[in-house]
Amino acid sequence: MDASTIQRYGDELYQALIHREAVTPLTEREPGITIDDAYQIQLRMIQHRLDAGERVVGKKIGVTSKVVMDMLGVNQPDFGHLLSGMAYDEGQPISVGSLIAPRAEAEVAFILARDLEGPGVTAADVLRATDCVMPCFEIVDSRIRDWKIRIQDTVADNASCGVFTLGGVRRSPRDLDLALAGMVLEKNGEVISTSTGASVQGSPVNAVAWLANTLGRLGIALKAGDVILSGSQSPLVPVAAGDSLHCSVGGLGSASVRFVA
Repeated sequence: MDASTIQRYGDELYQALIHREAVTPLTEREPGITIDDAYQIQLRMIQHRLDAGERVVGKKIGVTSKVVMDMLGVNQPDFGHLLSGMAYDEGQPISVGSLIAPRAEAEVAFILARDLEGPGVTAADVLRATDCVMPCFEIVDSRIRDWKIRIQDTVADNASCGVFTLGGVRRSPRDLDLALAGMVLEKNGEVISTSTGASVQGSPVNAVAWLANTLGRLGIALKAGDVILSGSQSPLVPVAAGDSLHCSVGGLGSASVRFVA
């Protein structure tokens, strides 16, 4: 894909974000689009946000479960950028009107204490580099119409990232086994899913190692202070105004989020 086409799609996705109007899947219009093309489109979209005054605060990992990989026909996760304008404090309501078709995911966030640069990063390296972990919610949102996505669509669309909120409880990942820690997700007081961290690449720690190594091959390091969303441990839950969600992780704590018009 040539540079002008990459720029055009990146510009289009940014305008879709700003105006909250979804676009036709890129894979329908460009059958030959590659994942590398999609990451270049993602960077163009992100650059618009940086030019508007936002800053990168971390990364998100997506497509971490086998179910989603099979759905998209891939055998590895993807990643996107977290920006300052995406962050919500716990308890701060999220307006569904600021998004297009939001869906909530419960997961575990990592805050890095020092830089982490691949290749060669192991799970043990991740644990040593992490300041703390906490339960969190990522509210994914697709600028692609009706969530009709293939892997290239979601990558180009910054891994379908919308906004996120971090729980208030922080613990060292060295104090618990994140692979075995159980998660319970409730929507409006009703339990809708249970899982363990093993559903994310065998452990959320492994997902962060994958990210560090993938970025390292591109010459990019994860930085001290970065927020890393390690991948969903729950189904994607559609949300509407009036909904509230609560997730609890054994040995770690809980996070909550609520939605308004």
